[in-house]
Amino acid sequence: MKHRYLPMTEEDKKAMLDTIGVSSVDELFSDIPEKVRFKGEYNIKAAKSETALMKELFNMASRNADLKRNVSFLGAGVYDHYMPVIVDHVISRSEFYTAYTPYQPEISQGELQAIFEFQTMICELTGMDVANSSMYDGGTALAEAAMLSAGHTKRKKILVSGAVHPESKEVLKTYAKGQYLEVIEVPVDNGVTDIEALKGLANEEIAAVIVQYPNFFGRIEPLKELEEIIHAHKSLFVVSSNPLSLGVLTPPGKFGADIVIGDAQPFGIPTAFGGPHCGYFAVTTKLMRKVPGRLVGQTTDDQGRRGFVLTLQAREQHIRRDKATSNICSNQALNALAASVAMTALGKKGVREIAAANLQKAHYAKTAFKEAGFEVIHDGYSFNEFVVKLNKPVKEINQELLRKGMIGGYDLGRDYSELANHMLVAVTEQRSKEEIDTFVKEVGDLHA
Repeated sequence: MKHRYLPMTEEDKKAMLDTIGVSSVDELFSDIPEKVRFKGEYNIKAAKSETALMKELFNMASRNADLKRNVSFLGAGVYDHYMPVIVDHVISRSEFYTAYTPYQPEISQGELQAIFEFQTMICELTGMDVANSSMYDGGTALAEAAMLSAGHTKRKKILVSGAVHPESKEVLKTYAKGQYLEVIEVPVDNGVTDIEALKGLANEEIAAVIVQYPNFFGRIEPLKELEEIIHAHKSLFVVSSNPLSLGVLTPPGKFGADIVIGDAQPFGIPTAFGGPHCGYFAVTTKLMRKVPGRLVGQTTDDQGRRGFVLTLQAREQHIRRDKATSNICSNQALNALAASVAMTALGKKGVREIAAANLQKAHYAKTAFKEAGFEVIHDGYSFNEFVVKLNKPVKEINQELLRKGMIGGYDLGRDYSELANHMLVAVTEQRSKEEIDTFVKEVGDLHA
């Protein structure tokens, strides 16, 4: 019979108890006073056989609205993208699947090289000088960028665009509270950061200004104009960017960004249930010694052979906690590997083609909604996502769509009171013309 684990036998238990010198398992708890011990029965189901348990878990899992049986138009930070089949094959190899922090380079060359390749490709996409070996996700990467900025500039105020992902803003506020930083939100105008409002808020007390590109509404921020305002006050320019979009958009590094962060989920990481993800963190050379997490460098050994090592390690694992650049003590190396494999399999041409398909299909869907009589708010270009105004609660429409095998867009009313009955629609390269047309028709029927 196939077992998913090796069960402990009674002989195993006896041998272990004999080794530690006790007669029973109960004796292990003898130091706990009788009066505080739980005497009843836990309110849980009785144990089942492996076969029965697997059947029950499968039935529970099948209740989820997965992307194999449903067509998804939901994005808002987690997207249904093409995953090359080689991704699962590589990350399932035991030497990667079970690997942890590669502190010993002599036995970790494969892991280190994979991380080095990840860093290199992130730099190529973002136009930055140095990238780390990944963060937990895009939200924590954004917050870490703010912490770095405050430490580097010795300033205590952070400006963040209102068009940054709402959850990332909440993560930022949580980090800022512990560091006694003030987070100020910049208003949005026509779906992008309000330039005039930013001019009024920018001053010599601001450590960093954070924008998203493309932003939460799918709009393309005017990075050139923003950079001039931000750097005029010697604040750091932080850009959170969807890495796939950089296959067609000009990299933030070309606009003078000091820090570029984001989530690598579009490359080879499944939607799952909202995670785990893989954040990336890229900076200019002048900030590389303040980057949180790990950096892998390329070197040569004493025989002149190419090799890889952890480098610039003035970090939390090696120095006093109060001097650390951050408190991140692990990362998402396996997901970073998945992203590396996906980017490698797609190549520069493939990344560009998929990014272009996202741009074109989203434009087609936006036009289809307009022709169907919907109001698509925000004028101008967008990538991947756009906002449609409905005359009913988005939640109600999404419930009906799910019954028809479609996962609707994100309900913006959850985060923006002024956008109640507005749906953020995501269209990736995975969506066909027929699926888009059907979605527009079904929403139209429910909207009528």
